[in-house]
Amino acid sequence: MPLDAAGSRRFYDRFGGLQDTQRFYEDPAVRRLLECGGFDRSRSTFELGCGTGRLAANLLTSTLPSSATYLGVDVSPVMVELATTNLAPWSGRAKVQVLEPPAVELPGADGAFDRFLATYVFDLLTSHDATALLAEAVRLLAPGGLLTLVSLTHGTTPASRIIASGWSAIATRWPALVGGCKPIELRDLIKQPEWHIEHCEVVVSWGVPSEAVIARRR
Repeated sequence: MPLDAAGSRRFYDRFGGLQDTQRFYEDPAVRRLLECGGFDRSRSTFELGCGTGRLAANLLTSTLPSSATYLGVDVSPVMVELATTNLAPWSGRAKVQVLEPPAVELPGADGAFDRFLATYVFDLLTSHDATALLAEAVRLLAPGGLLTLVSLTHGTTPASRIIASGWSAIATRWPALVGGCKPIELRDLIKQPEWHIEHCEVVVSWGVPSEAVIARRR
C-alpha cells in the first residue's frame, strides 16, 4: 500500500539528492509536459513535490517569463533545503516551503496561480490524499489555469508492461523500497467536473511508462 506523508518524508529525507538519478526515465515525459503546458505564458506556478528544485530551476532559466513567480512545497525538509540552495539565484520570486504531514492542505490564496505542477507525486499518494490534493489544486488555480501532472503509469508496450507489472508487485509488497511509488492512471483521478483534460499521453523511456496529463480548471 502507499506510504503516508510521514513515511514519504522519511524515505525522501534519506534519498536526498539521489532523486535526480531517476531523470533517465523521467525527463522525456516531463519535457513533453513542459512543451504542452504553456509555461512560457505563466505568471504564477505552484509545484507540489519540488524535490531538489531541478525542474523549477529549469523553468526559471529557460521557460517562465522573467516576471513570473514560483512557489514549491515538499514534505521532505532535506529536499526543501536542496531546492532552496538550487533556487537561490531567483530568491526574489521563487520560494520553497516544507509541507507538514498529513500534507493535504497547501499554502497559497484561492485562485493565486495559473499553473499547478506535480511530477511523480500522485503515484506516491493514497487515493484519499490524491482526492484531497486535487481539491486543493482546484482552490489554488484561477479559472482557466492548468493542472500539469506526470506519474508512473501502466505499460503500453510489451517491455513497459513487464516493468510496470513488476514495479506494482514491489510497491504492493514492499512499498518502502520504492518510496510508495506505483503505476497509476491519472485520467482516472481527474474526473471532477472542475477539470477539462486537454492533453494526455504515455511516454516510455528505458522501458518505464509515464503518463503526462494537462487539465484546464473550468
